[in-house]
Amino acid sequence: MKTTFTKKNYYILLAGIVFIALGYLLMIGGGSKDPNVFNPAIFDFQRITLAPICCLIGFVTIVVAIMWRPKQAEAAN
Repeated sequence: MKTTFTKKNYYILLAGIVFIALGYLLMIGGGSKDPNVFNPAIFDFQRITLAPICCLIGFVTIVVAIMWRPKQAEAAN
């Protein structure tokens, strides 16, 4: 039985999942322990720019993993 995904597809898919998890981990924090005190750390570069870019790269990588087709010479091996 031949599967649609190759080992390379699974590696690319795993890389995408790691990027998404990393992006969500970068979004953690920045809150305040006291709800009456504002913490400006919630708007720093890591949470506003870096984390969403990392998640976007992960989602695009997963789409690439799904769409990736091996070349015929590579598939014969």
